[in-house]
Amino acid sequence: MNFELTTEQKMIRNLVRDFAEGEVAPGAEERDRTGRFPREIFAKMAELELMGLPFPEKYGGGGADTISFAIVVEELSRADASVGITYSAHISLGAAPIYLFGTEEQKQRYLVPLCRGETLGAFGLTEPGAGSDAGGTRTTAVRDGDEWVINGTKCFITNASYAKFLALTAVTDKSKGKRGISAIIVPTDAPGFRVLANYEKMGLKSSNTTELILENVRVPVENLLGKEGEGFKQFLATLDGGRIGIGAMAVGIAQAAFERALAYAKQRRQFGQAISRFQAIQFKLADMAMKIELARNMVYKAAWLKDQGRPFTKEAAMAKLYASEICTEVCHQAIQIHGGYGYMRDYQVERLYRDARLLEIGEGTSEVQRMVIAREIGCLDD
Repeated sequence: MNFELTTEQKMIRNLVRDFAEGEVAPGAEERDRTGRFPREIFAKMAELELMGLPFPEKYGGGGADTISFAIVVEELSRADASVGITYSAHISLGAAPIYLFGTEEQKQRYLVPLCRGETLGAFGLTEPGAGSDAGGTRTTAVRDGDEWVINGTKCFITNASYAKFLALTAVTDKSKGKRGISAIIVPTDAPGFRVLANYEKMGLKSSNTTELILENVRVPVENLLGKEGEGFKQFLATLDGGRIGIGAMAVGIAQAAFERALAYAKQRRQFGQAISRFQAIQFKLADMAMKIELARNMVYKAAWLKDQGRPFTKEAAMAKLYASEICTEVCHQAIQIHGGYGYMRDYQVERLYRDARLLEIGEGTSEVQRMVIAREIGCLDD
């Protein structure tokens, strides 16, 4: 068992770490205050050929592996989790379904511009009444000649304001339940399609989170992604990959919180010495470092399994669950180590804490992850 990163993975990590520290981190606090979406960052990432990193070169991608994708998400999130989640959603939710289930024609038409960074990727799954119960989709797509007519609402959709098209789920046959859900690629400028970005969020302020309104939106029948009725199965597979991205985000945020707490503990003096010399603080920092390392290894294992073409549903759920929960814990302890200063914006750990909170909700709540793990370990066998 070899835990050494490859030469290529190290090069990607070094490239993205330098980029994140030089281009992403400096404006993170300002963007958190204003909510401004950093389009210029993703334009620069496109120039660095990162926007299609894990996809084949023939589609404009970088031909890299899933571990490299996880490394990029971690490094971006260490600097600014809003940038991390935008990138993770672009790759794992926007581009991945088209790569996994699209026809060659669809890949050339839609995946290539995603990989080139000409548009951001998004995926329309969650609805006001269908979050954890994604099988409860109410958006409909009715066949009318050579077109689908789509009606419905989606919520909490990442990147849609900057996406020229996205795949979304809709019921194409009500009589078949979950097997009647399909995925369809829809241009965001189609008549009757509205994207609303009015949410006021606790954290991840400069990421784009939207509501989608579809009123008699018409798209050609060839925009069906994969086979009719396989949308439920497709988004389950999509979420497996997305959970690796959320796990990597959690590791990046936790790493940033740990680094700030350690630096503060070394310079903050109480009772005549740095507080890092107090065993209570040392134990907090030791636990933080240990849990971050465990979470990183879990994320890398899930990514490695995916790259090997082996089942990774259980490992992705475990990585996402553990990493997201320890991320919240690490950020909590980082604030505690900072004391009153941790409650203030100047020291940034309060931003990390707010950003961390989504990770136990998005891509399936912690409760859903435990359900997935329980199923995978055989709890539901008769």
